[in-house]
Amino acid sequence: MIFKMNCIFCDIINNRDHEGMIYRDEKVVSFLDIRPLNYGHTLVVPVEHHKDFREMPADMMGDFFKSVQTIALAVEEATGADGFNIICNTGSAASQTVFHLHYHIIPRFHDDNVFKRLDFKKYDDKVKMKFYAEKIKQHLEKREIK
Repeated sequence: MIFKMNCIFCDIINNRDHEGMIYRDEKVVSFLDIRPLNYGHTLVVPVEHHKDFREMPADMMGDFFKSVQTIALAVEEATGADGFNIICNTGSAASQTVFHLHYHIIPRFHDDNVFKRLDFKKYDDKVKMKFYAEKIKQHLEKREIK
């Protein structure tokens, strides 16, 4: 198992008495976020240390996402939420502050205003949209989708 010194999530994984622990098995842990956007805001973290989404081996993703789905459904039911967001911040520009891969499950309620101030962009024309689509396709061709 890979752990990293000075990683708060590795410390939590190794602390069997964490008060916010929800779930633990040999591959995944889940615990409450200490700064929740809504009560029940939960983190799902692989036990093995991977800095972010880019570093987790593809063969580990399937089981990990099954855990994310199961935990998200439990969070939704337990909190009586109207829905939920599943978010993975990857890199400091995306607001990642703990560099151990993790997913946020944020229970959502009508009119909770959690993401009220998002600044959505708009494609002014189809040319710009096509430019970005083609650019992403070019980079996707270098990778294998299974």
